[in-house]
Amino acid sequence: MKLYSFYFLLFINLFAYAQNSKQLVLLDTINDGFAYDIRYATSNNFLKEAFYDCAACYLRPEVANALKEANHYFCEMGYKIVLFDCYRPVSAQKKMWKVFPNPQYVANPYKSGSVHNRGAAVDISLAKLDGSPVDMGTDHDFFGREAHIDNTSLPKQVLQNRKILQDGMRKFGFETIRTEWWHFNYKKNYSYQIIDFNFECN
Repeated sequence: MKLYSFYFLLFINLFAYAQNSKQLVLLDTINDGFAYDIRYATSNNFLKEAFYDCAACYLRPEVANALKEANHYFCEMGYKIVLFDCYRPVSAQKKMWKVFPNPQYVANPYKSGSVHNRGAAVDISLAKLDGSPVDMGTDHDFFGREAHIDNTSLPKQVLQNRKILQDGMRKFGFETIRTEWWHFNYKKNYSYQIIDFNFECN
């Protein structure tokens, strides 16, 4: 009986995993000129440790398509999108919340969760087509006033660069949040359900 229960639970978990993974696409498979700097697969993040098993960008298909169109737009302007984070597993959200439980910057996984957990948000910046970074005033995951999009007391070039990024993303259905210049929610955001899916790493 115990063995039956074990296999039954294993089947349920594998079925749920398969269903969740079907809701997401791996952006690498689109191969559309993005640059990747998935910070949470490295120690270059506010936790100072890697907490993704591999560097991967999963998104809901319609979000991935909108991001692809946005990248085409930026490429015509001489830029390309640099990806810091895409879908974020719920387990990773809980780890972030444990270290930095501030809802201004980290969504509470025990309440509504993050749009990242729904496969409908991206953390991005821009680079020039030759790969050189565009100055946005702060690094990704800088938790402070300098990163807020309503902060106008920044160098003119930084404000112009942020405007290019924000205006371009809004054209393709993405919305900003006040405290993070790098974060963009796809327009349906919280209408999507949370997906609990851990990356498949090759």
